Parts: sequence; C-alpha cells; structure tokens
Amino acid sequence: MKQIRNNLFPILAAMIWGSAFVAQSVGAEYFPPFAFNAVRSCIATVALLVVVILFAKVRKESILPAKEQCKALLIGGLCCGGVLSCASALQQAGLGETDPGKAGFITALYIVLVPIASLFFKKRAPLTVWGAVILAAAGLYFLCIDPSKSFQIQSSDLLLIGCAICFTAHILVVDHFTQKVDGVKLSLMQFFFTAVFSGILMLFFERPDWSLLPLCTIPLLYTGVLSSGVAYTLQILAQKDANPSVVSLLLSLESVFAVLAGLLFGDRMSGWEWLGCGLMLIAVVIAQLPPLTKSKK
Repeated sequence: MKQIRNNLFPILAAMIWGSAFVAQSVGAEYFPPFAFNAVRSCIATVALLVVVILFAKVRKESILPAKEQCKALLIGGLCCGGVLSCASALQQAGLGETDPGKAGFITALYIVLVPIASLFFKKRAPLTVWGAVILAAAGLYFLCIDPSKSFQIQSSDLLLIGCAICFTAHILVVDHFTQKVDGVKLSLMQFFFTAVFSGILMLFFERPDWSLLPLCTIPLLYTGVLSSGVAYTLQILAQKDANPSVVSLLLSLESVFAVLAGLLFGDRMSGWEWLGCGLMLIAVVIAQLPPLTKSKK
C-alpha cells in the first residue's frame, strides 16, 4: 500500500497539473498573479475544509487536531503556504509572458535541484535516481524546447527559474512536516496561508478588475479544486516516508501530461516531443529500480 501511495499519488498529481497549464494560462489573461492565486487558494481551502469535516464525521473524530500536533500543523502550514505562495506567483507571472512549453521545462528543473538540495539535509539519492534525474532533464528539454531554435533566457524566464527554486524548497519543506502531521490537514493549512499571503500582496501591488471574475470561473474552479486542493494534497500524502528525489521525478511528469492533453485538442507531437516523453518514462522506470550496491554490481 505504501509503495502504491508513493508512486501512484504523484503521478495522479502530475496528470492534474499537466492539464492545469491551460487553465492557468487562461486565468493569466484576466487576473494578475497574486489575485488569481488568492482566489484559487480560497477555493482550495474551502474544498479541503469540507473533506476534513467529512473525514471527521466518518471516523467520529474531532475536526481540531490533537494538542501535540497543533503547533507542528500551524508552523507546517505557515512554511508550506509561504513557499507555495511565492512559487505560484512566480509561475503565474512567468506563464503570462513565456511560451508554455518553455515554462514547463524551466519549472520542472526542480527534479535536478531537489536531489542536490537534499544533500545538505543528509538525504542522499541512490545512483539509479541520479541517472534517472539526468535522463529526465534531457527528456524535458526535448519535450518542451524545439532543439532547432536557440534557447535564450529572457527576463520572464528568470521568474520561472525562481519558481523552480521555490518548488524545490516546497518539496523539502513538505518532506519535513508530512512526517509529523496529518497530510490532508497540512494541505488545508497550507492553502489557508497561501490565500492570506497572496491576498496581502495583492492589496499592495495589484488592482484586479473583479468584474472579470465570471469570465474566469472555470479556470479558477479547476485550479482551485483539482490543481490545488486535490493535486497538492496527493503530493503531501505521497511524500510521507518517501524519497523526495523520486517523488519530484514523478511529479515532473506533468510536462508529459501537458503535451498529451494537447493531443485531445488537436495538437500534434513532433519527433522531438515523442523522444522526450520516451526518455522521461524510461527515467521513471529507472528510478524504481533497487539501489545499486557494491555487492549487486
């Protein structure tokens, strides 16, 4: 059951995130980053609160966490929400000015940053995982970038590089707190604080036109309920007792699902994109292999 959770949940999350790129791009046409993320996080908070209440009734438990978990849950939600609000805002701002494929590639660079950052926390990844990460990074390049065109870093790309760094921090922070508190409640607190931080920043830096809200209802509901409420909760549940480097590799499949989702709307995949998908799928298989030890070489 643990193996299924650690592998299936991040793949489902990646599937939802991959299809959400379109919704986020549409949302960027109507609302600035902080306003969009504030609303979607409010929707996610309400959706998860309903889930927590239903679970409590089924289990006949109190909605409030145990006293020993209150402090850890509050600090965990504050840290996860703070990092996620920065990552989401940078991604939303970058999506408004960068090609979606290029944005997906730069954002997913956390698959390289996570195992590197994990070294500082004494969480080493096996050689098989490092090989899978390198292979996946190459696959992402072919999947998202046209090799026939020169790859140039624009000012908007710097926002997405910052986003990748923030998502790296988010994965590591979630890895720390998911061992201490309930995953669904941590996700609830995470989006509560994300909504608070995004709302405060919106008041200082943005002037959204709320009359456009009806035109953005579907993108907000999709990103709020599915992309935020469901997918990020799946990520938190998947990271419990799991190697963060492997989970980040599975989460990076969002780029593959984003391209596959485009096929449903009439897009055609080039040979480079098929090659990229193939390399990433091979990387995922390699990451599941047992660690290579001296006795098994």
